[in-house]
Amino acid sequence: MKNIKNQIVEVTSAHPDSSVSVEVLFEALRLKKPYDYKKLNKAIDSLVKQGMLERVSKGHVRFTGKIPEPAGDNDLVEGIFTSNRSGVGFVRVEGYETDIKIPPKKAGLALENDVVRVKVQPNGKSTRIQGKVVGIVSRGRNLFVGTLIRQSENAWYIETDEKSARVNFYVKPENLKEACHNDKVIFKMLNWDNPRSMPEALVTELLGKKGSNDAEVLSILAENQMVSSFPEEVHEYVEKIPLGIPESEVKRRKDIRSMDIFTIDPEDAKDFDDALSIQQLDNGNYYLGVHIADVSYYLEPDSILDVEALNRATSVYLVDRVIPMLPMKLSNGVCSLRPHEDKLTFSCFMEISPKGKLVDYSIDVTIINSKRRFTYEAAQEVIGKKSGPYAKQLEMLAAMTGMLTKKRFREGALDFDTPEPKFVLDKSGKPLKVIIKERLTAHRLVEECMLMANKTVASHVEVIREKSGRKKQKNLYPFIYRVHDKPDVDKLGNIAEMIRPLGIEFKVGKGKVSVDDINRMLNEVKKTKLKYTINELLLRSMAKAVYTPENIGHYGLGFKHYTHFTSPIRRYPDVIVHNLIKSYTANRKTNYSWPELKQLGEHCSEREKEAVSAERDSVKLKQVEFVSGKIGEEFDGTISGVTEKGLYVILKDIYCEGMVPVRELNDDYYMYDQSRHCLTGRHKGKEFQLGKDLRVKVVHTDLHRRIIDFVLA
Repeated sequence: MKNIKNQIVEVTSAHPDSSVSVEVLFEALRLKKPYDYKKLNKAIDSLVKQGMLERVSKGHVRFTGKIPEPAGDNDLVEGIFTSNRSGVGFVRVEGYETDIKIPPKKAGLALENDVVRVKVQPNGKSTRIQGKVVGIVSRGRNLFVGTLIRQSENAWYIETDEKSARVNFYVKPENLKEACHNDKVIFKMLNWDNPRSMPEALVTELLGKKGSNDAEVLSILAENQMVSSFPEEVHEYVEKIPLGIPESEVKRRKDIRSMDIFTIDPEDAKDFDDALSIQQLDNGNYYLGVHIADVSYYLEPDSILDVEALNRATSVYLVDRVIPMLPMKLSNGVCSLRPHEDKLTFSCFMEISPKGKLVDYSIDVTIINSKRRFTYEAAQEVIGKKSGPYAKQLEMLAAMTGMLTKKRFREGALDFDTPEPKFVLDKSGKPLKVIIKERLTAHRLVEECMLMANKTVASHVEVIREKSGRKKQKNLYPFIYRVHDKPDVDKLGNIAEMIRPLGIEFKVGKGKVSVDDINRMLNEVKKTKLKYTINELLLRSMAKAVYTPENIGHYGLGFKHYTHFTSPIRRYPDVIVHNLIKSYTANRKTNYSWPELKQLGEHCSEREKEAVSAERDSVKLKQVEFVSGKIGEEFDGTISGVTEKGLYVILKDIYCEGMVPVRELNDDYYMYDQSRHCLTGRHKGKEFQLGKDLRVKVVHTDLHRRIIDFVLA
């Protein structure tokens, strides 16, 4: 939309004395599809409201010569500051359709994610609003990370990591915390009062030597505002938590320790927060039990442990380690549903018909004793052979969840297939091999059981509201949902254009797209080499799932009611849900109000976003590290993206992505065709198009920036 508006202004401002018809604009902008008319008219309406265009007759507009200036006291506005690699800043202001551009020399004291005060400035003939940062409202980051450099005996500075800050910091010798030259460090900003000077830093944590595995991995955490270690006072608090379960607590709960209950988790997992049980009733229905670690029993509200868990809000799963939300004593010990140990749980029992209908359910505080711990692979082997420990139960689960999966997709769920790279590491953390994890029936089995429990718990709150007779009062029985909004049709239209050269038609038009059309396209893409790339692009075009007390449903799953109940060891929203359900079941007033849940949801959603970013960065780091040992070697790959800067190529089998810069295509002058997603040689007509196979040679890697450069082999 931003691009279309800029082009409209460019065309109309070139003919200021003439009116231009919408049809001429459609042709001039090289728009092609019927839904592009809607985009064009939407852009024109916006420019008319801004005063940049005026309607002179039906279907004709004219440039007014006016550049809109935002309202506010003395043209001062507030927004969130970000910048690109070139140092150009952008401020996102609520209510503005475009960001305010901040030239590098006018960024002042602003750093990434700061809330800043901007003075809007005259920008000549440019259609883009520009400004100057004149004040910092609040800092967006508490932690920074970089490499300590010794310039002379008493002169030290920190070269910041690219994602951390756009400036370097100086450090006084007394603020080094025993750090040495070339150490990776976490630091805080002490003060900065002049953009022409360096800000001052205080080193708070040493991560190790630059380039070492620990230093690079822990730097990723700090870039995303996370630390691995817990404060000492949290450890002291946790040490006082008793390991045993009081008899009074056992008597208060439903005792199901004799029931056949087991866990299914990854081979390297230690935080088992869910367990399963199943039996077939005399009426032919399934009786499924999903048993979840009762973390809320150990998290006293507003205690130092609770505050720390809320601040983290999520565990972070990096390639070579887990950064837990709760200290190890709880996450891997007291709360973890380890086999042959009595554990406190919160259980959701569901009676499900052979056609997948929820017939009845109950939610109870329980005490269990897991009889067996399965890895996914071990459970899969039992399912495949139809023999082994708990074979009857696993076969029953596989049959029931297979039916639930088909029912879910039939009723409007999206069927994504995204790859998950797995690394084989040596003792030092160096990657020896990259493989794509195989998706097993056992994975789907656990996933469907958790989805069913989460959906049932969310629907349970609706039942409570209905029984109260005051369903529409949002402050009555407030709850926190996991919601997923509808996708952006314009972004889906871009994907449709991208895959058309591959011979795949994806219908996007009239402002909407059906789930069936998306799934049909995903099924077609599965037959191509770009299935993972298109799945990833489609995922990124979707709205992000978030936590909120405002229930709008979950588009991706096709559920009207959905929450997170099943992973309280690693997600704080699940702890909130447990507390809410306990309060409502006991008919007690909850400690959470609707506005508080709104704020908590925003915090947890933001922390989840940062965790996902850290996880992706750690995967990219290991991919670059792996390919760094292959300089000069050749690989088969597929063009996964085309830009004016070059070709993105994914290497087959190892799923590592790098770029062939356009400057390396030196046999011709190549022009970028955005509509066809290809680079075409001006003289020889050679084309490099999305989805085409290539053989490339690795010529350069940069661990610090996590990039891989190829040339054509």
